[in-house]
Amino acid sequence: MVMDNIINNATSLEQDLKWFSQVLDVRLKLYFGQECSVASVYDIEPPAFKKDESIYTDFIHYYNLSFAERILLLLSLIPHVKPELLDPLLLVNQKTNRGWTEFGGIKGKNHGGIIPTGETFVFLMTGGVLQERFALSEAFSAEHVFAKHQILKLESAPEGEPYLSGIIQISGDVLDHLTRGEVHRPMMSSKFPAKLITTERAWTDLVVDEKTFHQIEEIKTWLEHGNTLLYEWGMSKKLRKGYRCLFHGPSGTGKTMTACLLGKDTNRDVYRIDLSMVVSKYIGETEKNLSAVFNQAENKNWILFFDEADALFGKRTSVSDAHDRYANQEVSYLLQRIEDYNGLVLLASNQKENMDEAFTRRFDNIINFTLPRPDQRLEIWKNAFAEKSTLANDISLKEIARGYELSGGAIMNAVGYASLMTLKKNSQEISKNDLLTGVRKEYQKEGRTI
Repeated sequence: MVMDNIINNATSLEQDLKWFSQVLDVRLKLYFGQECSVASVYDIEPPAFKKDESIYTDFIHYYNLSFAERILLLLSLIPHVKPELLDPLLLVNQKTNRGWTEFGGIKGKNHGGIIPTGETFVFLMTGGVLQERFALSEAFSAEHVFAKHQILKLESAPEGEPYLSGIIQISGDVLDHLTRGEVHRPMMSSKFPAKLITTERAWTDLVVDEKTFHQIEEIKTWLEHGNTLLYEWGMSKKLRKGYRCLFHGPSGTGKTMTACLLGKDTNRDVYRIDLSMVVSKYIGETEKNLSAVFNQAENKNWILFFDEADALFGKRTSVSDAHDRYANQEVSYLLQRIEDYNGLVLLASNQKENMDEAFTRRFDNIINFTLPRPDQRLEIWKNAFAEKSTLANDISLKEIARGYELSGGAIMNAVGYASLMTLKKNSQEISKNDLLTGVRKEYQKEGRTI
C-alpha cells in the first residue's frame, strides 16, 4: 500500500511540476519582455486531475485549491522533491552583479539551490503588479485554509526585514502525506518531548471499581461521538472543543493503562509528555517545549497524557519575586493551551490536592483510581502469571490477596520478580517464598513492612 501511494503521488506530482515549470518559464519571459505564446501565466492550464488518482490529487480536490494556491503548494514542495526546478531564479542581474531582488528566495546553509520565500510566490503570480501583490498576501493569513489546517506557512522574517522575505515552509506531516502517502510519527527529542505509548493489554485486564469504569466509559463516548455532537448537532458554538480529564490515585492503579487502552480502542495515538524534558528553569523555555507538543498534535486526534502532572500543573505560588511571576505565567499558558486543544488531554496525579484549582475547575471529568479491594486484588493475582508457570501447592492467592494491600502495578512487579527467580532455578513452579519476597520488595518501596 505504501509503495502504491508513493508511485501514484510521484506520477501526479510529475505532471504538476511540469506545469509549474511552464508557469515559471512564462513568468520570466513576460517579465523580461521576451517572445511568449501566452499573455498571462494564468493562461497555462493546470493538469485536470480526477479524484482518486493519488493522495496528492485527492488533496487538491478536497481543499478545492485555486490556481495560485496550487502554485504556492508546489513552491513549498519543490525544495524537498525537485529543487532544480527553481534554478532559473538564480539568474544574475548584470546591472547589480547579484541576484534579482524581486525573485525572492534565499540560499540555505547546506541546500545548494534556492529556498522560496513569500516574495518568490508573488513574483510568479504577479510579476510585480501591486494590486495583485496585495491580494495574494491573503494566502499567508491566519484565516486561510493553509494556516488553519497547518498545511504550510510563511516563516517569520528576521526582525526588521520585510514580511514576504520569510521562507515558505510546508508542514512535515503534509510533506509525508503528499509524497509517501503516510505521516511519520515524530520521534522523541528535545524538540518533541513526548513518547508514543501503547499496550498489549485489553479492557478485561483493567481492574477498577464500577464507578471508575463508568467514568472511563464517558471518555470513550466522547471519543466516539464528540465530533458528531460539536459539528453535526451544531454544538460547537456552545461547548468547548476537546475533552480534559484528571486521573488521580496511587501509582500502579491503572492510570497509564487506561490512557493506552483508550487510544487502542479508538485507534488514536497516545503520547506521554516527558516532563523532565518540558520543565525548564529558563524563562520561556517551558512554554516553548510545550508548544512543540501541542503544535504537532493539533488536528491529529492524538491523546496527550501528562503523567505526574502536578510537577507541571501544580498550585500557583504567591508572587514574591520575578521567578514566581514567570512560574505563574507558565501555568496560565499551559491552562490556555489545554483549553484550546481539540483532542483528549489526560492529566495523571498521585495527589489531586496538589493540582492547581484553575485546572480542576475546567476538567470535564475527574476520575479517582483507588487501590483495589481484596476481591479485586484476587482477580489481578489470578491473571498475573505466565501460562507456562505453575504455583506451588502451599500458595493461596486468596490469602495473599486478602493479606497484602497492593496496587495492580505492584502485584505485577511481585509476580515478575518471583517468575525471574523461578527461571533462575531452571524451574516452572513458583515458590511461596519467592512470591512473598516479591511482595516484601514492593512494601519496602513504599516504606512499609510486612
